[in-house]
Amino acid sequence: MTPAPPHEQRTARLWGNDGGTVTVVAHSVSTRYLAYLVDALLGLVMLPFNLAHLGMAAYGLWMLTTSFTTYFAMLDLGYGGALVRFVAQYRARRDAGALNEVLSTLSVVYTAIAVVTYLIVLAIAFNLDLFTSLTPEQTATSRMLLLIIGGNVAVRFVFGIYGGVIVGFQRYHLNNLTSIATSLTVAAANVVVLLQGHGLVALVAVTTGVRVLALLVYRLNAYRVFPGLSVRWRLFSTERLREVSGFGVFMLLLDTAYKVNYSTDMLVIGAWIGAPAVALWAPAQRLSELMLRLSNQLSDALFPIVVDCDSGQRAERLRTVFMHGTRLSLATVLPVAGGLALLAHPLLTAWIGPSFTTTTAIVQILAFVVIVRVGAATSTVILKGAGMHRRLTFLVGLMAVGNLALSIALVRPLGLVGVALGTAVPVALIAVCGLVPTACRRVQMPFTELFRTALWPALWPAVVAGLFLVGSRSRLPATLPAVGLQLAMSTAVYFALFLIAVGPDGRREYLRHVDVLLKRTPRRVTTVGTANAS
Repeated sequence: MTPAPPHEQRTARLWGNDGGTVTVVAHSVSTRYLAYLVDALLGLVMLPFNLAHLGMAAYGLWMLTTSFTTYFAMLDLGYGGALVRFVAQYRARRDAGALNEVLSTLSVVYTAIAVVTYLIVLAIAFNLDLFTSLTPEQTATSRMLLLIIGGNVAVRFVFGIYGGVIVGFQRYHLNNLTSIATSLTVAAANVVVLLQGHGLVALVAVTTGVRVLALLVYRLNAYRVFPGLSVRWRLFSTERLREVSGFGVFMLLLDTAYKVNYSTDMLVIGAWIGAPAVALWAPAQRLSELMLRLSNQLSDALFPIVVDCDSGQRAERLRTVFMHGTRLSLATVLPVAGGLALLAHPLLTAWIGPSFTTTTAIVQILAFVVIVRVGAATSTVILKGAGMHRRLTFLVGLMAVGNLALSIALVRPLGLVGVALGTAVPVALIAVCGLVPTACRRVQMPFTELFRTALWPALWPAVVAGLFLVGSRSRLPATLPAVGLQLAMSTAVYFALFLIAVGPDGRREYLRHVDVLLKRTPRRVTTVGTANAS
């Protein structure tokens, strides 16, 4: 093979090579799932270990103190999404000067946010007696913990631009691998500190120190993926600030609308029905959050790719991303959410007892909501990353208003089912009548083509797998192993049929990328993957 010309080699070193879409997404999503698995296993192991060595009171104080920083992420003000968008945009344009101006400007912004964050931490820390009913000794300990944890939150803002560079350069798997290594190191440090007989403050100080050091790895990775990176405050530009803020404000509004959509149901239930009803709702909400987490990892990986396609005016690749993203999103969510919906009754009986079987209908409705959300997720990413973020914000805001109004209107006559329907109806209407058609127009793809190439190959295998579940659920006992076995078998049936549904070309393409992923040799197929834009 003839080597590339020197200028092309220099360009590749500076900006990196775009692999095939499926390869890039596969690495990103697979490592994200691996990170979730590691965190889940560590959580199962570390919780009883920490309780045993710290005691209930100290552990509870730790969790209470941590809860004060839960909402500090809102101080991001939408700049996180804007950061990834403009990194991907100026990378596509090969404009290092503009990219470094954006990063330098956001470095100043994030430093200011970090200062404000820590001032809020100080205000809370030295007024804990106004928020809690702790003893003086507990207050002193909580104050020290808050100062340490709050410092970590503030420093994360300062280093926030580096993770955005990695995502914008479509190297999301580096963030995931760093996250896995950090979680394992934190767990090891946790064990060592407690086995040495140290207390809660020492534990939080050491584990927080590990997390702060991990931020240096993110910084190192950012310089690796973009050797031309130069963050200098003298490059701060008011023009870049206006440019980034113009997009960031819509990301803030979008985030707020999503929170209204999916985080106010318990408030409505508590206000109109009461606490016992909240207890019946909580398991369904927990399951819906689990379903969403397990099936909605594509959108973060696709966002910089969509921005790259839009900035580079690669319309054909954008259409391909839309089609494959929609198809794979549905193929991911239907076996999980659809399976849990059909197995809701035996699952709830085995998990928390027969007294919660009335929650079955709630689980099924919220599973439908998850299917619609994930199925329309690629449409959402297309609108957000390809210049239609204003329309997206309007549609999601309309969804939020409709959700809240309908939930309040239906909660008294229909109870918990009314609240669930109050969420499901606006989500479905906006997705079917707003998000998906608008995305089709943006990529110039008729809905009939989207249905033929993306929706139908993912939907009909779900019908067959669903019939399999309906036939098998009454034959097995209502136990967690039985539910898990049925879900695993129906998922296997689904994916076997899905590989048939996508046809021989799609089957060869997906299996080829799986083979590449397993061999961990993505460089071999870079040219082919780019050509196919798959």
